[in-house]
Amino acid sequence: MKEKRNLLAGAGLIAAFALWTVLIQCVDVQAVGQNGTKIGFADFNVWFHQLTGVHMTLYTITDWLGLVPIFICLCFGVLGLVQLIKRRSLLKVDPDILILGAYYVLVIACYLVFEMIPVNYRPVLIEGRLEASYPSSTTLLVLSVMPTLWFQANRKAVAVFVVTFSVFMVIGRLVSGVHWATDIIGSVLLSAGLYMLYRSAVLSRPGLSHP
Repeated sequence: MKEKRNLLAGAGLIAAFALWTVLIQCVDVQAVGQNGTKIGFADFNVWFHQLTGVHMTLYTITDWLGLVPIFICLCFGVLGLVQLIKRRSLLKVDPDILILGAYYVLVIACYLVFEMIPVNYRPVLIEGRLEASYPSSTTLLVLSVMPTLWFQANRKAVAVFVVTFSVFMVIGRLVSGVHWATDIIGSVLLSAGLYMLYRSAVLSRPGLSHP
């Protein structure tokens, strides 16, 4: 059953993210960050950061493009609202739209948790401020939301756009130098796990057909 495979994959990826988060706080922790902040996998992170350097133009571009997944969330939100108004009952809104809404709330909740409980701080100051960096919020947003567009639309052109955009955003965020490499890896694990759980939830609904 597809839903069970997706559920197991999602649970495995979330477990991998949890383990990765623990390792970041235990392995090769050194005070090599801004203002002496401690970073896990320090030798690897510092090496990669020095390799790529800092590219604030790329950071700004990817920051603004981060509005794209937010716009997609709003579009699905409007679709759900229109259905609610027309059908006059939340129970009559398409089940996959309701699941999608709950999924987006879960993604936002994950983002807020790590903003309130910082694991890592950025390797650079942003406008003179030290900001939380783990997991990369832009990467988390892109990789959690963009695949849902592909999943819902199920069109080749949409698939090409989603893959191209997502790859550009992840690589752009990685080489811009505003995150440690381990922050990006954490985001990939978390967003992939959340998305697989979302797929499992949709596929478990009777009468819903998706690839």
